Amino acid sequence: MTLDHAEAPPAGPRQSVELDSVEAMRLLGGVSFGRIGFTQHALPTIRPVNHILVDGDIVIRTHEGAALTRRTRNAGDPGVVVAYEADVIDPATHLGWSVVVTGYAHLVTDPDELARYQSLLRPWVKQTMDYAVRIRPDLVTGIRLTVADAS
Repeated sequence: MTLDHAEAPPAGPRQSVELDSVEAMRLLGGVSFGRIGFTQHALPTIRPVNHILVDGDIVIRTHEGAALTRRTRNAGDPGVVVAYEADVIDPATHLGWSVVVTGYAHLVTDPDELARYQSLLRPWVKQTMDYAVRIRPDLVTGIRLTVADAS
């Protein structure tokens, strides 16, 4: 496999500026795609998923047989610890932002709540997604990548 590097990144350093949690969640709510990290067989696992924000929580859809469905179904209180990451970083300029949310994930079991999420969030893969997982954020961090000051 070869990588096509048609355009070299622009010269000059970048700096990472920390975002507050309100701005980080606002940015997260403006995109629909991210990655969820959780443990499977005591090892880290990361899956790409689409999401929505509902009442400050992250909601994703999942399916029967998915590792995350099994993990959240078998979890007691307070749930399964997960990390959720989303970003928008321009591949040419290397400018943008990245947000990471750490919290507890629960399988949605209330039929009305599940129906609501199914109507709000359309899966991006062609697969039956009969389940939803709700992530309650405990720790929200984020950075914005900007051009570094010339000084």
